[in-house]
Amino acid sequence: MEQRRICPYCMQELEAGEAQCPHCGRELAGRNPSGSLPAGTVLAGRYTVGDIQSVDGEGILYRGVENNGPFRVTIKEYMPLTLAAERGRDCILRPKPGSEVLFKTTRMDFADLYRFIQRITPANGLEAVLDVFEENNTVYAVMENPGGRPLQKWLEEHGTVTPQQACAMLEPVFNGVEAMHQVGLVHRGICPANIRIMDNGRARLTGYATVGLRTAGSGLHEQLYEGYSAPEQYSTAEFEGRYTDEYSLAAVFYRMVCGLSPVPAAQRLVSDSNPKARTVTPSVPAYVSETLYLGLRLKPVERIQTVQQLFRALSEREYAEELSRSMEALDPPAPAPQEPKAPAKAELLSVRNLLAGIVILLSVLILLILWGLLSRQSEKPPEVIAPESVSEAASEPVNENVTLTPNFVGRDYDAEVRNNHSYIDEYLFYVTLEYSDTVEKGRIIRQSPEAGEVIQKGDTVSLVVSRGPQMMEMPDIIGQTQDSAVQELATKGLNATCFTVVNDGSEAAGCVVSASEDAGSMVEVGTTIVLYIAGDVPADAPAEPEAPSDTGTPAGGDAAQGGGVQKSNAIHRRKTRCITTKHTALARPKLNWRFKTVSSRIASSSAAAKATRRAWRAWSLAAKRMKLPRDWKAFPAAVTRPAQIS
Repeated sequence: MEQRRICPYCMQELEAGEAQCPHCGRELAGRNPSGSLPAGTVLAGRYTVGDIQSVDGEGILYRGVENNGPFRVTIKEYMPLTLAAERGRDCILRPKPGSEVLFKTTRMDFADLYRFIQRITPANGLEAVLDVFEENNTVYAVMENPGGRPLQKWLEEHGTVTPQQACAMLEPVFNGVEAMHQVGLVHRGICPANIRIMDNGRARLTGYATVGLRTAGSGLHEQLYEGYSAPEQYSTAEFEGRYTDEYSLAAVFYRMVCGLSPVPAAQRLVSDSNPKARTVTPSVPAYVSETLYLGLRLKPVERIQTVQQLFRALSEREYAEELSRSMEALDPPAPAPQEPKAPAKAELLSVRNLLAGIVILLSVLILLILWGLLSRQSEKPPEVIAPESVSEAASEPVNENVTLTPNFVGRDYDAEVRNNHSYIDEYLFYVTLEYSDTVEKGRIIRQSPEAGEVIQKGDTVSLVVSRGPQMMEMPDIIGQTQDSAVQELATKGLNATCFTVVNDGSEAAGCVVSASEDAGSMVEVGTTIVLYIAGDVPADAPAEPEAPSDTGTPAGGDAAQGGGVQKSNAIHRRKTRCITTKHTALARPKLNWRFKTVSSRIASSSAAAKATRRAWRAWSLAAKRMKLPRDWKAFPAAVTRPAQIS
């Protein structure tokens, strides 16, 4: 690992081995706690680490500087507290015993998340990801230093704002979250602490994290924000989607216009007591209050689904009223019971007299029926009731709430189940995602209870939905040794099979020449990658031929035989070109490396090409005259000694 070169505080150049910056006087070594990277550590040869900015269950956020600029950056290191062991002096991060698989999986999720964000940034309203690289057995994400102030502190200083001001400030954030949703990403951590207000009054979103950090019970030390995290984030069985970020943005807007955070979702699940915005702040328009109410509903199916809908409803009264009517039509409220009118006194007395008469009449009829039954039983002998009949009679009452579990396996969860009222009105669904190589993405792999089992209405049905095959970015392994390449592919979840190819001396023996997949392409985890390894250079490789003199005509090169010479020369060039192309494309070991050597020398320069063609003509004519076979092994000697062939 390289030593420090630039002070991360004043960004002045440093001499190797200095523990204190001679320019600003700040201590460089030992400022960060043990287990973290020391201040002054250089990563990837270009980023110098500063002091720690924050720590969460997923990693550490450092201040830093880009040495080539230089300019300030923020460096996020993947270091899960629950999965990583204590770091040594070599800065290598190692997983805890027994947590190797989960450590590797979450590290891959971390790298994939920041690489996806790197592709869509710099986008309006999002903190840009500048670089993602692996080092010290972990992953580092380098982000820009956005500047500005956290929205939380800004609100403490300025108080509440109007809905129009909130829309103007948060519009870049809405656009940035929409850009994430278009590529399949969900932020899951939108809150005032992760939104920064720039000098121009516009907001920018920070605080990226994987799904494991922002979901309770995932194995990581979760990071949830009370009042802003959606209800589905409090359980790993709940399915998270775009509506999760919509809930958080509605909560942020609620805080900006009302001056207080919404009631935490975990508390609302027990007893929903979150007041409407207009109740807290009467100056909030009715359409804004109703929009926030729809955006903060506990059930995702009853909530505003996209951030575009939320922003437009908060900005336009007409659209908000239309959206409210459409959502009420999908889920109409139960009609309120009508209170009976107070009857007149005379009417009340007549009704009471009528009811009393009816009760007396029914009593007389019941007494007559009982007297008749008793008299019949006294006349007939008693019948013995079989136990079977008793059990049958006991089983006659049927609970109407008992049904059979439908078969959800193989169905598309989003299209057939999630918004199907015939299912969501009967059962509660807990959804988990799982990679699958055999089941299409979005389809249900298995369920519990299984299809056909007895279930009560309102009970929970657990569904496992396929995430599709797990994909991995193909690393760049060209030039690496065979063992190093195989090991790196194994860390990515890829298999390797190796083939040795002929080495003409231009490649390092034992190193990877080419692979079946290009670097940077997305490859399914578990795929077998074919590696072509350069073999040893043959010991009998001929020396490079010397070009003969241009003076004189080689023996046998008279004009009478010019046609045969040209034909022989054309055949040679055609054979050489075909064999060389096949050798380069397929890298077959059985091909003779001398053809490629001759071809490259012929194409190297015009003078060498001309001399080599003259030597080839002399050798062809002499071999034909002497009835010798066209032995390619003798051709290099003929090139250097054309006068001996006569």
